[in-house]
Amino acid sequence: MIWLGIVVLSALALLPALLTLWRRTRTLDERSAALALHEAQLAELDRDLDIGMIALPEHGVARLEIQRRILAADQAPANVVDKAARTRIIIALAVIPLAATGLYLTGGHPSFPAQPLKPRLEALAAQDAKAGQMIDQLKAAIAKMSPEDPTLRQGYILLGQAEASRGHDKEAIEAWRKALDMEFQPALALELAETQVHSEGHISADSLSLYRRALDVAPKDAPWRQAVEQRIAAGVHEQEQP
Repeated sequence: MIWLGIVVLSALALLPALLTLWRRTRTLDERSAALALHEAQLAELDRDLDIGMIALPEHGVARLEIQRRILAADQAPANVVDKAARTRIIIALAVIPLAATGLYLTGGHPSFPAQPLKPRLEALAAQDAKAGQMIDQLKAAIAKMSPEDPTLRQGYILLGQAEASRGHDKEAIEAWRKALDMEFQPALALELAETQVHSEGHISADSLSLYRRALDVAPKDAPWRQAVEQRIAAGVHEQEQP
């Protein structure tokens, strides 16, 4: 039944284009219509002369006028219908619903069960709650670590990544800054700077400083050097604006 609905909706969507094309192909061109009309007038004029409804002088004048109109009509534009172009248009219109159906079948099918929004939102909420519990456990573990523990810095990095994955930029920035204070690392500095730019909506003086420090200690062949240089140039421009 769903396929019948798809066919009907496709036909309704394409109906205006098909009607326009059909009307256009039925319209005679101006030149042909005018010539056909004037030729019929000449034939009727000759019949009137034969049955005596019109005198010969009047026939000559009328015939001359009709011939003048024929010469004028012969110069009118002829809108000849291109049958090949019309066929291509029809094929293109037919391909549209077929392509749309094929695109639909790549990710769906009428036999698939419905997927209401509410259960999916509940699943996302449950997943977020589970991630929150894991973050709380990670925070508890970090709180128990000694400042001299070599794994403390890695714990803050993991905490920042977990918070960032949930869209908690503020918490991620705080965790990464603590890890960066323990040991400066260019990659982490860039991640922190990018998160700050995303959160603040501009390149602050602090983010600009992080970009510069990362660029100073980065290897010469670092693939991200050019991107960071562009960030620095944009930040300097922002700082110079009044």
